[in-house]
Order: sequence, then structure tokens, then C-alpha cells
Amino acid sequence: MSPLPVDRPGKIIAVGLNYRDHAAESEASLPASPIMFAKWTTCLIASGDPILIPAGIDEVDWEAELAVVIGRTAKDVAVEDALSYVSGYTCMNDVSARRRQRDDQQWTPSKSFDTFGPIGPVVVPADRIPDPQDLQVISRVNGTVMQSSSTRDMIFTVAQLIAHASIGTTLEPGDILSTGTPSGVGAFRPDPIFLKDGDVVEIEVEGIGVLTNPVVQL
Repeated sequence: MSPLPVDRPGKIIAVGLNYRDHAAESEASLPASPIMFAKWTTCLIASGDPILIPAGIDEVDWEAELAVVIGRTAKDVAVEDALSYVSGYTCMNDVSARRRQRDDQQWTPSKSFDTFGPIGPVVVPADRIPDPQDLQVISRVNGTVMQSSSTRDMIFTVAQLIAHASIGTTLEPGDILSTGTPSGVGAFRPDPIFLKDGDVVEIEVEGIGVLTNPVVQL
């Protein structure tokens, strides 16, 4: 596996249903507060590394996301100060095994298989992203655009997510907060599409670059 752009993050905090268009496509009500869950750090891989679908696992989906890397210790931070705790931004693919997600009725196990957390290709310093609420987010599978949206469509801003995650909880340098995905995932299409052996997934966030990973079915 390639070196990760983030060195040994202590935790990964992911966010569900944080785009209005994604909530609409999944026929879900808008959440009153951020929906947060963990991904195991062992799921992380770098750009270029393969997404390995375990034997017996199917309905594997992509989720293009803007991810935040925490730069200094944060706890109980105010929304207006939250962005000052960010060291940089990167792309993340919150790879998800949908059948397992439905069967478990929870999110962490189905999104934490080894290699189900591609990040990269780089971490862009926070001062080069003056407004994280004005970035285009795109996913492609085999060159076909699947998701195309903007962080303007987030229900909760990056600052609000950081502040919420820090309530009574210490965020440490290197921790990753992935901010949710827009519409266009495979599961909610009229004819659902899922990743298969030989596919290539690209996640692009404006100002950061393109995270690229091939798919291998074990």
C-alpha cells in the first residue's frame, strides 16, 4: 500500500445525510443535528491503491466527500472558531457495502472494511481553501460522472460539523472528519449501480485534486 497523506490519524468521524440533494434521493427527512459515526482507521488507503471487496460482500457503493484534517487539539469549540482548527482538506471516498448496511441497521461495519476509506491524493493546507462551503464535489466510475454537486448544498457547514464533533470530545491533530456525500450514489438510482471488479473510481474536490482507486473483488 502507498503512504497515506495523513500520518496515523487517531480517529475518523464520518457524517451521514449532510447534503440536501442526497437526503432527497434517499427519501430521508433533513436531520435536526449532524448524524455522525466512526470509520475504523484500518480502512484507509491512498490514491492508486485498490479497493478490495471482501468475498461474500456485494452492493458496494461510492461516496464522494470533502474531508477535513484537524490541525490542533480541539474540544468544545465555537462554530465561529472551528475552521481555525483545520490543518488541511482532502478527498475521501466513503465506500459503503449497502446490503451489509441494511442488514446491520447501522453504518460503521459496512463502511469500515479494510480499504473502504480511500483518501488523497494530497492534503491541501487550509489557507489555500479560503471557503470550504464553495467547492465542487464530483465522483466518476470508469470515466462516467456519477455525482456532481457543491459543498454549498451541505445541511451543516464544515464549521458546524467540527463544533458538533468537539462537544465533550477531544479532536486531535491528524483526526479526519469526512463531511458527507451529495446525491448520485449507486444505491438510490432508478436502476441501482454498484462497484465491480475492474472498475476505477475517481473522487474530485475542487482545489484538491483527484483521488483514484481501482476496484478488486476478492
